[in-house]
Amino acid sequence: MSNRPIVHHIPVCPFCQRLEILLALKGQRDAVEFRVVDITKPRDPELLAKTRGTTALPVLELPDGRILKESLVILGYLDETIPGEPVRRSDAYEHAVESMLIAKEGPFTGAGYMFVMNQDRARRDEHNEKIIKLYRDLNDFLMEHNPEGTFLFESFGLAEAVFTPMFMRFWFLDYYEDFELPAGPAYDRVRAWREACLEHEAAQQVSQEEIVKYYYDYAKGSGNGALPEGRSVSSFTFEPDWPSRPWPPRDKYAVSATDAELGLV
Repeated sequence: MSNRPIVHHIPVCPFCQRLEILLALKGQRDAVEFRVVDITKPRDPELLAKTRGTTALPVLELPDGRILKESLVILGYLDETIPGEPVRRSDAYEHAVESMLIAKEGPFTGAGYMFVMNQDRARRDEHNEKIIKLYRDLNDFLMEHNPEGTFLFESFGLAEAVFTPMFMRFWFLDYYEDFELPAGPAYDRVRAWREACLEHEAAQQVSQEEIVKYYYDYAKGSGNGALPEGRSVSSFTFEPDWPSRPWPPRDKYAVSATDAELGLV
Protein backbone atom coordinates (compact mmCIF):
# COMPACT_ATOMS: atom_id res chain seq x y z
CA MET A 1 0.00 0.00 0.00
CA SER A 2 1.29 3.45 -0.92
CA ASN A 3 2.11 5.79 1.97
CA ARG A 4 0.98 8.72 -0.18
CA PRO A 5 -2.53 9.55 -1.35
CA ILE A 6 -3.18 8.24 -4.87
CA VAL A 7 -5.02 10.25 -7.51
CA HIS A 8 -6.52 8.13 -10.28
CA HIS A 9 -6.72 10.54 -13.19
CA ILE A 10 -6.62 11.37 -16.89
CA PRO A 11 -3.62 13.60 -17.68
CA VAL A 12 -5.54 15.95 -20.01
CA CYS A 13 -8.66 16.17 -17.80
CA PRO A 14 -9.36 19.71 -16.50
CA PHE A 15 -10.76 18.44 -13.21
CA CYS A 16 -7.56 16.51 -12.59
CA GLN A 17 -5.41 19.47 -13.59
CA ARG A 18 -6.93 21.46 -10.74
CA LEU A 19 -5.19 19.15 -8.29
CA GLU A 20 -1.88 19.47 -10.12
CA ILE A 21 -2.14 23.26 -9.99
CA LEU A 22 -2.87 23.17 -6.26
CA LEU A 23 0.16 20.98 -5.59
CA ALA A 24 2.34 23.23 -7.76
CA LEU A 25 1.20 26.28 -5.81
CA LYS A 26 2.14 24.53 -2.58
CA GLY A 27 5.45 23.25 -3.96
CA GLN A 28 4.33 19.71 -3.13
CA ARG A 29 3.99 17.97 -6.49
CA ASP A 30 5.33 14.67 -5.13
CA ALA A 31 3.03 14.62 -2.10
CA VAL A 32 0.51 12.69 -4.20
CA GLU A 33 0.99 9.69 -6.46
CA PHE A 34 -0.79 10.07 -9.81
CA ARG A 35 -1.98 6.92 -11.56
CA VAL A 36 -3.20 7.26 -15.14
CA VAL A 37 -6.54 5.78 -16.21
CA ASP A 38 -7.08 5.01 -19.90
CA ILE A 39 -10.67 6.07 -20.59
CA THR A 40 -10.62 4.43 -24.03
CA LYS A 41 -10.75 1.03 -22.30
CA PRO A 42 -13.22 -0.47 -19.80
CA ARG A 43 -12.45 0.57 -16.24
CA ASP A 44 -10.30 -1.77 -14.19
CA PRO A 45 -12.67 -3.86 -11.99
CA GLU A 46 -10.40 -3.18 -9.00
CA LEU A 47 -10.81 0.58 -9.46
CA LEU A 48 -14.57 0.21 -9.98
CA ALA A 49 -14.79 -1.72 -6.72
CA LYS A 50 -13.04 1.14 -4.94
CA THR A 51 -15.35 3.77 -6.47
CA ARG A 52 -18.50 1.66 -5.99
CA GLY A 53 -19.08 1.54 -9.72
CA THR A 54 -18.69 5.21 -10.63
CA THR A 55 -16.34 6.16 -13.46
CA ALA A 56 -15.90 9.94 -13.03
CA LEU A 57 -12.35 11.11 -12.42
CA PRO A 58 -10.33 12.19 -10.53
CA VAL A 59 -10.63 9.86 -7.56
CA LEU A 60 -8.48 10.24 -4.46
CA GLU A 61 -7.48 7.06 -2.66
CA LEU A 62 -6.09 7.62 0.84
CA PRO A 63 -3.32 5.38 2.24
CA ASP A 64 -5.87 3.55 4.42
CA GLY A 65 -8.08 2.81 1.40
CA ARG A 66 -10.76 5.45 1.93
CA ILE A 67 -12.02 7.10 -1.25
CA LEU A 68 -12.88 10.72 -2.02
CA LYS A 69 -14.59 11.87 -5.24
CA GLU A 70 -15.42 15.17 -6.98
CA SER A 71 -12.56 17.47 -7.91
CA LEU A 72 -13.66 20.41 -5.75
CA VAL A 73 -13.96 18.13 -2.72
CA ILE A 74 -10.53 16.63 -3.38
CA LEU A 75 -9.10 20.11 -3.99
CA GLY A 76 -10.30 21.29 -0.58
CA TYR A 77 -9.07 18.15 1.16
CA LEU A 78 -5.58 18.40 -0.32
CA ASP A 79 -5.39 22.11 0.47
CA GLU A 80 -6.13 21.35 4.11
CA THR A 81 -3.90 18.29 4.49
CA ILE A 82 -0.87 18.87 2.24
CA PRO A 83 1.89 20.98 3.84
CA GLY A 84 2.35 24.48 2.49
CA GLU A 85 0.59 27.82 2.44
CA PRO A 86 -3.20 27.35 2.10
CA VAL A 87 -4.48 28.20 -1.37
CA ARG A 88 -8.00 29.08 -0.25
CA ARG A 89 -8.54 32.46 1.42
CA SER A 90 -8.13 32.42 5.21
CA ASP A 91 -10.40 35.41 5.82
CA ALA A 92 -14.01 34.22 6.17
CA TYR A 93 -15.51 36.96 3.99
CA GLU A 94 -12.89 36.58 1.28
CA HIS A 95 -13.38 32.81 1.26
CA ALA A 96 -17.13 33.40 0.84
CA VAL A 97 -16.45 35.68 -2.15
CA GLU A 98 -14.06 33.08 -3.54
CA SER A 99 -16.77 30.43 -3.13
CA MET A 100 -19.34 32.58 -4.90
CA LEU A 101 -17.05 32.86 -7.90
CA ILE A 102 -16.30 29.13 -7.87
CA ALA A 103 -20.06 28.45 -7.88
CA LYS A 104 -20.19 30.07 -11.32
CA GLU A 105 -17.79 27.49 -12.77
CA GLY A 106 -20.38 24.73 -13.31
CA PRO A 107 -22.63 26.63 -15.75
CA PHE A 108 -19.55 28.10 -17.45
CA THR A 109 -17.99 24.67 -17.98
CA GLY A 110 -21.26 23.15 -19.11
CA ALA A 111 -21.83 25.87 -21.70
CA GLY A 112 -18.33 25.47 -23.14
CA TYR A 113 -18.62 21.71 -23.49
CA MET A 114 -22.10 21.91 -24.98
CA PHE A 115 -20.75 24.43 -27.48
CA VAL A 116 -17.85 22.27 -28.66
CA MET A 117 -20.05 19.14 -28.82
CA ASN A 118 -22.82 20.87 -30.79
CA GLN A 119 -23.22 19.32 -34.25
CA ASP A 120 -25.89 21.69 -35.61
CA ARG A 121 -24.26 24.62 -37.41
CA ALA A 122 -27.57 26.53 -37.22
CA ARG A 123 -27.27 26.57 -33.41
CA ARG A 124 -23.68 27.84 -33.32
CA ASP A 125 -24.64 31.47 -32.66
CA GLU A 126 -26.92 30.39 -29.82
CA HIS A 127 -24.08 28.57 -28.08
CA ASN A 128 -21.66 31.40 -28.81
CA GLU A 129 -23.94 34.00 -27.22
CA LYS A 130 -24.46 31.82 -24.14
CA ILE A 131 -20.75 31.52 -23.39
CA ILE A 132 -20.23 35.25 -24.07
CA LYS A 133 -22.99 36.07 -21.60
CA LEU A 134 -21.29 33.95 -18.96
CA TYR A 135 -18.01 35.76 -19.60
CA ARG A 136 -19.85 39.07 -19.08
CA ASP A 137 -21.15 37.76 -15.76
CA LEU A 138 -17.63 36.82 -14.66
CA ASN A 139 -16.44 40.28 -15.72
CA ASP A 140 -19.13 41.91 -13.58
CA PHE A 141 -18.18 39.81 -10.56
CA LEU A 142 -14.49 40.66 -10.87
CA MET A 143 -15.30 44.36 -11.33
CA GLU A 144 -17.40 44.29 -8.17
CA HIS A 145 -14.78 42.64 -5.97
CA ASN A 146 -11.41 43.71 -7.41
CA PRO A 147 -11.84 46.14 -10.32
CA GLU A 148 -8.20 47.26 -10.49
CA GLY A 149 -6.58 43.88 -9.87
CA THR A 150 -5.55 40.98 -12.04
CA PHE A 151 -6.71 37.96 -10.04
CA LEU A 152 -9.78 37.76 -7.80
CA PHE A 153 -7.56 38.90 -4.94
CA GLU A 154 -3.89 39.87 -5.00
CA SER A 155 -2.57 36.53 -6.22
CA PHE A 156 -3.48 33.31 -8.01
CA GLY A 157 -5.68 31.39 -5.58
CA LEU A 158 -8.36 28.73 -5.27
CA ALA A 159 -10.80 30.33 -7.73
CA GLU A 160 -8.01 30.55 -10.29
CA ALA A 161 -7.07 26.90 -9.71
CA VAL A 162 -10.71 25.99 -10.46
CA PHE A 163 -11.20 28.14 -13.56
CA THR A 164 -7.79 27.97 -15.25
CA PRO A 165 -8.16 24.38 -16.53
CA MET A 166 -11.47 25.39 -18.10
CA PHE A 167 -9.93 28.45 -19.77
CA MET A 168 -7.35 26.06 -21.21
CA ARG A 169 -9.92 23.50 -22.40
CA PHE A 170 -11.83 26.30 -24.11
CA TRP A 171 -8.92 26.56 -26.50
CA PHE A 172 -11.01 23.95 -28.33
CA LEU A 173 -13.62 26.67 -28.88
CA ASP A 174 -10.97 28.98 -30.33
CA TYR A 175 -9.90 26.24 -32.72
CA TYR A 176 -13.12 24.46 -33.67
CA GLU A 177 -15.60 27.35 -33.34
CA ASP A 178 -13.44 30.42 -34.11
CA PHE A 179 -14.49 31.77 -30.73
CA GLU A 180 -13.25 35.22 -29.74
CA LEU A 181 -14.04 37.15 -26.58
CA PRO A 182 -15.47 40.50 -27.75
CA ALA A 183 -13.55 43.72 -27.20
CA GLY A 184 -14.77 46.37 -24.80
CA PRO A 185 -15.17 47.15 -21.09
CA ALA A 186 -17.77 44.42 -20.59
CA TYR A 187 -14.99 41.88 -21.13
CA ASP A 188 -11.71 43.67 -20.36
CA ARG A 189 -11.51 42.61 -16.71
CA VAL A 190 -12.29 38.94 -17.34
CA ARG A 191 -9.94 38.94 -20.34
CA ALA A 192 -7.07 40.14 -18.15
CA TRP A 193 -7.96 37.52 -15.52
CA ARG A 194 -8.10 34.73 -18.08
CA GLU A 195 -4.78 35.70 -19.66
CA ALA A 196 -3.03 35.92 -16.29
CA CYS A 197 -4.41 32.51 -15.32
CA LEU A 198 -3.26 30.93 -18.58
CA GLU A 199 0.25 32.34 -18.16
CA HIS A 200 0.74 31.41 -14.51
CA GLU A 201 3.73 29.17 -13.88
CA ALA A 202 1.72 26.73 -11.72
CA ALA A 203 -0.69 25.99 -14.57
CA GLN A 204 1.51 24.78 -17.41
CA GLN A 205 0.64 21.07 -17.33
CA VAL A 206 -0.99 21.03 -20.80
CA SER A 207 -0.69 22.87 -24.11
CA GLN A 208 -3.18 24.17 -26.65
CA GLU A 209 -1.99 21.64 -29.23
CA GLU A 210 -2.47 18.77 -26.79
CA ILE A 211 -6.02 19.83 -25.94
CA VAL A 212 -7.07 20.43 -29.54
CA LYS A 213 -5.83 17.00 -30.60
CA TYR A 214 -7.22 15.04 -27.65
CA TYR A 215 -10.61 16.76 -27.79
CA TYR A 216 -11.32 16.19 -31.47
CA ASP A 217 -13.91 13.54 -30.65
CA TYR A 218 -15.71 16.04 -28.40
CA ALA A 219 -15.83 18.41 -31.37
CA LYS A 220 -17.60 15.59 -33.24
CA GLY A 221 -20.14 15.15 -30.43
CA SER A 222 -18.53 12.15 -28.69
CA GLY A 223 -17.24 12.59 -25.15
CA ASN A 224 -15.56 10.53 -22.45
CA GLY A 225 -13.84 8.08 -24.77
CA ALA A 226 -16.89 7.39 -26.97
CA LEU A 227 -16.21 6.93 -30.68
CA PRO A 228 -17.69 9.07 -33.47
CA GLU A 229 -19.43 7.15 -36.23
CA GLY A 230 -17.03 5.42 -38.61
CA ARG A 231 -14.06 5.58 -36.25
CA SER A 232 -12.30 2.77 -34.39
CA VAL A 233 -9.71 4.64 -32.28
CA SER A 234 -10.50 7.38 -29.76
CA SER A 235 -8.69 10.72 -29.97
CA PHE A 236 -8.03 10.20 -26.25
CA THR A 237 -5.80 7.21 -26.92
CA PHE A 238 -2.30 7.43 -25.45
CA GLU A 239 -0.65 5.74 -28.45
CA PRO A 240 0.39 7.21 -30.75
CA ASP A 241 1.10 10.12 -28.44
CA TRP A 242 -0.35 13.52 -29.36
CA PRO A 243 2.91 15.28 -30.45
CA SER A 244 3.27 12.86 -33.37
CA ARG A 245 -0.26 13.43 -34.66
CA PRO A 246 -1.26 16.08 -37.24
CA TRP A 247 -3.54 18.92 -36.21
CA PRO A 248 -7.20 17.91 -36.77
CA PRO A 249 -9.36 19.69 -39.36
CA ARG A 250 -10.88 22.88 -37.92
CA ASP A 251 -14.23 22.58 -39.72
CA LYS A 252 -15.99 20.17 -37.41
CA TYR A 253 -19.37 20.60 -39.13
CA ALA A 254 -18.46 19.66 -42.70
CA VAL A 255 -15.46 17.38 -42.16
CA SER A 256 -15.16 14.09 -40.30
CA ALA A 257 -11.53 12.99 -40.19
CA THR A 258 -10.66 9.31 -40.29
CA ASP A 259 -8.43 7.52 -37.80
CA ALA A 260 -5.62 7.66 -40.34
CA GLU A 261 -6.09 11.40 -41.02
CA LEU A 262 -5.90 12.04 -37.29
CA GLY A 263 -2.70 10.04 -36.98
CA LEU A 264 -4.31 7.49 -34.71
CA VAL A 265 -3.30 4.41 -36.75
